[in-house]
Amino acid sequence: MNPFRRRLLWLSTALTALTGVVYFWMRNLLEPVSEWSVINHPLEPWVLKAHILVAPVMLFAVGMIAWDHIWRHIRSGLPTGRRSGWTVTLAFFPLVLTGYLLQAVTHQGVVSVLSWTHLILGIVTFAFFAYHRGVLRRRRRQRRDTGLRVVQLAPGPGHD
Repeated sequence: MNPFRRRLLWLSTALTALTGVVYFWMRNLLEPVSEWSVINHPLEPWVLKAHILVAPVMLFAVGMIAWDHIWRHIRSGLPTGRRSGWTVTLAFFPLVLTGYLLQAVTHQGVVSVLSWTHLILGIVTFAFFAYHRGVLRRRRRQRRDTGLRVVQLAPGPGHD
């Protein structure tokens, strides 16, 4: 994965997670400003809008690495980062689905279930995403320290 794609993926994922956690905190853990207020913090709508705007950038970044990183590593059979990568990949799809459904569904009971599901999936996805990166760095460092050569997979067709 080239540095631009890696940075875009990390930055967009971190911003999406940060705005999601801050929105959850504002929405569920703060007291309303007044008894007639529909929001708990004056910046709550802005944080939600930021989350909704940065999440598609993360989706785009995942799409950019889907072929040359995710699919290539699935086909290669290399064990490095396999479990954490699969967890991130499998949790990501329902995370995106629940995020889109939250914007379209109006029934309060369904919105509540989708919100909690989206929150839990977001936490799991981000935690395993960070863990996945750590696993890969640790294994590369071990190989470098022991003098083993790190084998890079050849880029797929259409790769820069």
